[in-house]
Amino acid sequence: MKKRVLLATLALTFGLAPEVMPAAAESPEDKGLRLAREADKANEGFVTERAAMTMDLINAHGDTTNRKVAIETLEGKDDGDRSKATFEWPADVNGTKMLTWTHKKGDDDQWLYLPAVKRVKRISSNNKSGSFMGSEFAYEDLASQEVEKYTYKFLADATVEGRDCHQIERVPVDKNSGYKRQIVWMDKEYRQPIRIDYYDRKSELLKTAIFSGHQKFGTLWRVGKIAVGNVQTKKRSVLIWTHRELGAKLDAASFAHTSLED
Repeated sequence: MKKRVLLATLALTFGLAPEVMPAAAESPEDKGLRLAREADKANEGFVTERAAMTMDLINAHGDTTNRKVAIETLEGKDDGDRSKATFEWPADVNGTKMLTWTHKKGDDDQWLYLPAVKRVKRISSNNKSGSFMGSEFAYEDLASQEVEKYTYKFLADATVEGRDCHQIERVPVDKNSGYKRQIVWMDKEYRQPIRIDYYDRKSELLKTAIFSGHQKFGTLWRVGKIAVGNVQTKKRSVLIWTHRELGAKLDAASFAHTSLED
């Protein structure tokens, strides 16, 4: 405190501008958290979102299974976002629905509607690391990445996929997470990830996600494609968004878990 007072006194005495005064040191943890909050703030204000999505599942031999999904998202005001994925094709998954209520703190709520048995299945927090519909995406990957879900540490400024990024380590707060930690390359312009390396509970690299095809909607950037490669199983999954609409007219009641069977 005395040092800060002395610096302020010297600035006044010698006419130094405030901006040339040295700032207090920011720890890697504080900087990582600040950058995460700034990215979260930069992505606020979409209110609702609707899009079409294709999901390609590619096994270790290169065989591909294609699926078509409708995505709807409702931005949370005091809590996390709510999203619903409805499978439309092929016939064996048509009508399957996944509803996610993300919370800033505590376990997220997730329900899966299976039309073949006409039953809504609640996803237990103990199963959040399980594969979603046979893909390389876990149930926990489907939830909005709320800042409060992780602790952070800034690692370095880096370039990846030709983009200037902040490299940040984030560690899930939830002990039921399937991940020990994640390394995120956050694009400085998009305020969106360009790459995420996911490490399993043994701290071994599990999979890598590459984010591309970003588009700007007003002031907000959105990813157009996510390609995930599992380095342990050699399987891959690719998501591609089309016909995205921010501020779409959506009925909030359709995000109630009781509406999944409608």
